[in-house]
Amino acid sequence: MHERSRTVVRCAVGQTEEFNVEVGLHQGSALSPFLFAIVMDQLSEEVRQESPWTMMFADDIVICSESREQVEENLERWRFALERRGMKVSRSKTEYMCVNEREGSGAVRLQGEEVKKVQEFKYLGSTVQSNGECGKEIKKRVQAGWNGWRKVSGVLCDRKISARIKGKVYRTVVRAAMLYGLETVSLRKRQESELEVAELKMLRFSLGVTRLDRIRNEYIRGTAHVGRLGDKVMEARLRWFGHVRRRESEYIGRRMLDMGLPGRRQRGRPKRRYMVGINEDYEASGCKC
Repeated sequence: MHERSRTVVRCAVGQTEEFNVEVGLHQGSALSPFLFAIVMDQLSEEVRQESPWTMMFADDIVICSESREQVEENLERWRFALERRGMKVSRSKTEYMCVNEREGSGAVRLQGEEVKKVQEFKYLGSTVQSNGECGKEIKKRVQAGWNGWRKVSGVLCDRKISARIKGKVYRTVVRAAMLYGLETVSLRKRQESELEVAELKMLRFSLGVTRLDRIRNEYIRGTAHVGRLGDKVMEARLRWFGHVRRRESEYIGRRMLDMGLPGRRQRGRPKRRYMVGINEDYEASGCKC
């Protein structure tokens, strides 16, 4: 089926001429993702560990270890297993991040070449920070919301379109981008306020009103038929928590939820725990554990 396959590339100025697919699979085929998953599963069978020590999504791989030496050893095993079968580990895209780093831990190297160290990285659309905070992710969710709003601003700012339709478009395009992945995040009140301030500004622009008009936020939301963003975050968080708790005990999400971290925490204000937010959501919604 994939022998002697030919394809074209569509770009801004039109389509290229047909050419043979010499490497990889024909893109766009319904079987391509499935075949790729089978191949990657076979290639990584001898080096892949159970989650969370190894996590794979398509060709993006996350390797977790408890020490620098273990990271280097596992990284070298992955490099050898992939490159001996004709695949390559991208040196420019490979990064590492330390959590609770100790002084003098040294750098991670791959075949003698130092791997780039970062304080945050993006995986599956979400930003993970080395300090366990989610401030960068909140800023990116706000930016994603504004990007979505600009794409449909021609509809949202059209005075001929009713507020109900604008609200529906907003919920479908803009709010979905802002809420992406937040069901797994423990938000502080300040971060939740950042999201709500950005949302109300978008809604006011869409309805053609400003702060000088002295129209209450409740009226703005009621006109556009858009509920409080904080309530939607709470709803999504409780739904995700219930989904995880109903899964079997071997499920990766369940194991991470019940995981206990060894050692003592550092000095200073303690991090906000996910279960603290869940308990607050239970109380606010009137549910019982």
